[in-house]
Amino acid sequence: MTKVAVLAKLPINPDAKDAFVAAFAAMEAAVAEESGTEIYILNWDAADENLAYIYELYTDSDALGVHSGSEAMKALMGALGGLLAGAPELIMLNPASGKGL
Repeated sequence: MTKVAVLAKLPINPDAKDAFVAAFAAMEAAVAEESGTEIYILNWDAADENLAYIYELYTDSDALGVHSGSEAMKALMGALGGLLAGAPELIMLNPASGKGL
């Protein structure tokens, strides 16, 4: 199977960054237990402190499905409802080459 990557772009309300970080911490704890999740990193845009990016790398599409359908993901989506300044954008990627693949 081929590895799968996702880049999630999340615009955060300016007054909600701390709540977002707390909600994300719960997801990070859950992701640590997902055997098919290889990388799950929260990044802040260097030019916009209210724009978060999550880079995700999975062993295959099945692992992405496990993550996407998890109870932790459902909880995160519920927690983010009032924290986002707009719709999340998911960019699906097919890793081709590089260190760590």
